[in-house]
Amino acid sequence: MASTQLEPIESSSAPNNKRLILLAQIAFLPTGVLTTLLGPMLPLLMAKWSLNDTQAGDLFLVQFLASVVGVQLSGFLLARIGYRPAFFLGLVFMAIGAATLYAGPAWLGMGSVGVYGLGLGLIVPTDSLLIAEVSRNSATSAVNLLNFFWGTGAVLCSVMVAWAAAHTMLPVFFASVSLFLVVLAAAMWPLPFPAAATTKERGPGWQQLAKNPAIWLFAAVFFFYPGAETAVGGWIGSYVSRLGPLGARWAPMMPAFFWAALTVGRALGAILLGHLSERRVLRIGFATATAGIILMLVAPSLPGVIVGALLTGLSFATLYPINVARFAQRFGVAARSLGATMFSLASVGPAVISWMVGVTAQATGSLRAGLFLPLGATILLLIIHLRDW
Repeated sequence: MASTQLEPIESSSAPNNKRLILLAQIAFLPTGVLTTLLGPMLPLLMAKWSLNDTQAGDLFLVQFLASVVGVQLSGFLLARIGYRPAFFLGLVFMAIGAATLYAGPAWLGMGSVGVYGLGLGLIVPTDSLLIAEVSRNSATSAVNLLNFFWGTGAVLCSVMVAWAAAHTMLPVFFASVSLFLVVLAAAMWPLPFPAAATTKERGPGWQQLAKNPAIWLFAAVFFFYPGAETAVGGWIGSYVSRLGPLGARWAPMMPAFFWAALTVGRALGAILLGHLSERRVLRIGFATATAGIILMLVAPSLPGVIVGALLTGLSFATLYPINVARFAQRFGVAARSLGATMFSLASVGPAVISWMVGVTAQATGSLRAGLFLPLGATILLLIIHLRDW
């Protein structure tokens, strides 16, 4: 197995640039907004374009498929050209998609979702691996902070959309998001990015790496964790809405509770990681997340479900950033090309598991039964992390 093990590779061309790190962190704020945008916007878009449920669901499908294409393109660009082209293409596509989403008929809106979905697929793996590589000795904390910015964008998205819709300022909102992305791109353009990896730095190919068990364990993590997180955050509102009149009133706020807990947990993650090892944080996090989902499913009343959602969000907070940083540290510059597959799994997992929750709920007549799927995924992830790898 020695031939398939990779030591961390530090790129000699990776600049230790504080401004680059800061602006790359800030780039995940609009990324969080656009990733979760369809949730609060869907009722408004359905009314504007007279969409039925099936047509509305196509918007999610377009965003997901375009994102996978973007992830694959990012892997090609990172491995052969470096970070700069993938990063700026991602920002530009996101800006174009945001600017045009609400500007015309449904066909234009569908195309706009595909354009910003492509941008998201480019920016998410590129920014994550860039931060992990450039930060070097503080990779886990830096990636954790990066995902804090994403969570902040996700929480603010619903609030900003609701405020803009109430004041008939949605075009201004979208123009502002687009302008923010353009200004960010202009501010980052002159900064030094890590150069393209040399052929030697890229490391062995997939045939060799497939013999390394760590590859398959990382693949499982990148598939199941985002799937569990998205399924809980995406379905918690619908689950609460079925708990009677009080639940129906609180349902719109439940996703915000979950994402807010996740964001607060990421803000506190640096403190926690200063006292505990990454492996211990992963084990404790998956164990308490399992307990949180169980509490959500067995609680007889709304307060118990809220506590369970908050506990799950707090527990999930640092788990994905830690694994992204571990992946980048384990495979070094080779992670640039390997990341295309891993981050594609991170897009496929949410689509598959969230879809299966709905299918299971429809087949059994119980959304609680469907939510046993993210619970099972979380338990599996806990088992995976009980061993050292």
